[in-house]
Amino acid sequence: MAAECLAHALEARRVGSYWMAPCPAHEDRNPSLSIREVNGKILLHCHAGCSQRDVIEALKARGLWEPTTESRTWAKRIVAVYDYSDEHGELLYQIVRFEPKDFRPRYPDGHGGWVWKKHPHQVLFHLPEVLEASIVFVVEGERDTETLRSHGFCATTNAGGAKAPWLRQFTEALCGREVILIPDDDEPGRRRVLTIARALLGKAARLVVLEVEGAKDISEWFSRGHSELELIALLDAAEVRP
Repeated sequence: MAAECLAHALEARRVGSYWMAPCPAHEDRNPSLSIREVNGKILLHCHAGCSQRDVIEALKARGLWEPTTESRTWAKRIVAVYDYSDEHGELLYQIVRFEPKDFRPRYPDGHGGWVWKKHPHQVLFHLPEVLEASIVFVVEGERDTETLRSHGFCATTNAGGAKAPWLRQFTEALCGREVILIPDDDEPGRRRVLTIARALLGKAARLVVLEVEGAKDISEWFSRGHSELELIALLDAAEVRP
């Protein structure tokens, strides 16, 4: 049900045959937007007085309401939420992954809701772990970071993918550490790694660019049956190359 997907994206609560969610068209501390689905159509009503047009425009701005070729509507579904914290482990912002594939940033508004914008203070993913580690893998994207962490490695990335700028505070967080850069197997991914390598040159204790052959990224590489020991062997081989 499209209405159920939209309700989930807005973190709504079920009330009988409909959902109540914070209205995206105004600062809504008490959920005032009702969402229901009738005959395949999503019906929205803001009990605080926002027009349906304003509500839909606000949903479009968040990537939660788009027309299809049949001029119907569908809601994107949240499939993952990635927390970005400061050095003390306090949440700064999140990157929300939707299906169909899309990514949106948001941060707490201080009233139990979210501001769907980029946070002014950007940090590396899993920053507290990075600051405690001596060896850190840097990859492109949160999914690849979590893949490496699931295999026992310390890994990080920055929000925004290959097009996002590499900021000074990212370099500062990696100073004095052994850094292994794994690019995605495409031109933007290689350019990103080159940019990061230039920023870290002379600042990282050791810097290695490691390409995994036969896969578009490290997640796909592991999914093809490769192991942690194989990754370590690749790293050892890369280190002794002139």
